[in-house]
Amino acid sequence: MAILAAVGRGARTFSDLVEATGYARSTTHRLVKALEAHGLIELDGTRGYRPGLGLLRLAGAAVRELPLRDVARPLLERLAATSGESAQLYVRSGTVRLCVDGVESTNELRTIVPVGASLPLTAGSAGKVFLAWMSDPVRDRLLEGYRPMTDAGPDKARLLKELQTVRHRGWASSSGEREAGVASVSAPVFAPDGLIAAAVSLSGPVSRLGRARARLVAPAIVATARAIEQALRVS
Repeated sequence: MAILAAVGRGARTFSDLVEATGYARSTTHRLVKALEAHGLIELDGTRGYRPGLGLLRLAGAAVRELPLRDVARPLLERLAATSGESAQLYVRSGTVRLCVDGVESTNELRTIVPVGASLPLTAGSAGKVFLAWMSDPVRDRLLEGYRPMTDAGPDKARLLKELQTVRHRGWASSSGEREAGVASVSAPVFAPDGLIAAAVSLSGPVSRLGRARARLVAPAIVATARAIEQALRVS
């Protein structure tokens, strides 16, 4: 756990881990190899150690048990049914967003985001929601060296301007910015302390969820987010 915590805080080299934990080099080496074997940390070439995909799988299993998912499920089902598109619920996990629940559209052509999927915070409407309500220092670190994922993605100056709009109107949209042909609309879910707890998202093909339709479905997504907040307060 000490090694995982050190990697989570940014320790990258083997020497960093020895210094951060205070363990002997032989002990640290043995534990690091065990964590690597289970996929909990991984060696990223010359950049050193980073959290491994095994942690994401564990996180996915954990978040499926959260009260947030329980109270949101029927509301996501209603949103998907009334809109005809796929609905998702995301939470932030460090520098990524995790899909903790999703309800697929019944349309043959639809978007599918598996529960436990890890997606970037720097692309897509749900990512914009988390960025918009993030503290300036944390957002600046995340956007350091930012590059659009697709040709449709905004440059950094435009993205920062969009985030101001997101905070003002209360929802975000994206069209082909994370994956070509996929559009989405998202709204924030706030915890009782006022901090952002999650993002509700509706996603589908750009042909069905373009800019004009995004404006039409946004009120229903915002209403779903508010309903989840209310359910969390009474759960």
